[in-house]
Amino acid sequence: MKQLLHSRKTHRNLFLILSIGVPFVLFCLLVLYPTISIFQSSFYKWSGITLKKTFIGWKNFQDVFSNYKFFLALKNTFFLMVVASLGTMGLSMFYAICIVQSKMKERAFYRVVLFFPNMLSAVIVSIIFRYVFDPNSGILNGFLALFGVDGPVWLGDVNVVMWAIAIPMVWSAVGYYMLIYIAALDNISPSLYESADIDGANVFLKFFKITIPMMWEVLRVTFVLYILSALNGSFMFVRVLTNSGPNGRSEVIMNYMFRQAFRNGNFGYGMTVAVVIFFITFGLALLSNWLTGKKNQF
Repeated sequence: MKQLLHSRKTHRNLFLILSIGVPFVLFCLLVLYPTISIFQSSFYKWSGITLKKTFIGWKNFQDVFSNYKFFLALKNTFFLMVVASLGTMGLSMFYAICIVQSKMKERAFYRVVLFFPNMLSAVIVSIIFRYVFDPNSGILNGFLALFGVDGPVWLGDVNVVMWAIAIPMVWSAVGYYMLIYIAALDNISPSLYESADIDGANVFLKFFKITIPMMWEVLRVTFVLYILSALNGSFMFVRVLTNSGPNGRSEVIMNYMFRQAFRNGNFGYGMTVAVVIFFITFGLALLSNWLTGKKNQF
């Protein structure tokens, strides 16, 4: 009996070691070690191709924070994070409420249609919108021409290019967050809205006093998720739509890092930008969690 118990205990310990040890080893190899290497490389002047490295201390960080192109890329990144986040969250909530509270028989159809863009990769979405924004044969300028309006060169005008990049980012993400909000809305008891109707509450009062508070935990999670995904996802949209043009005015922080590290052969400087991105991402996650985590704001 003792041998049987000892055998079971041994198998259980072995199972725990494999269940925890293997993922931990993979985490160290695939996440922790590369992260430490990035921090280490930020203190060196290195092309990334040869083995020759020159330790230069904080010089890369001084160069980063004295380069106006870095701050331009940072400004464009924050613009997309704010505009695309608000646009995506707002439209997702609007579509979710319309689908859940409507009596239409085509609700399942609209769910599929609105979710479909999320099934496409960022590259495909960007290629589609390159044709949409084409100044000569694009559908958008063609539509404006019907009303006698001359559309701008959407991807070549510094005044509108960032707005043009934000549009496909919103279009591709709305369906995904809409489904999350639909699931959250389905969990709200209809009796709350019925009681509000009896008390004479209008649509806006019910939205801000019932819908938002009941969905707040979902909203705060999706808000943080989209801010972080916009930081990374903007790279591909900018890469395909404008390639940081015109004249570098649409460059975002991820494209700036990529260009410095892999195009200009300045890998150490590029890893310094990556370190800055790491702290920006970490800080934004903490800030968003703190701002949306106040218990008594409603």
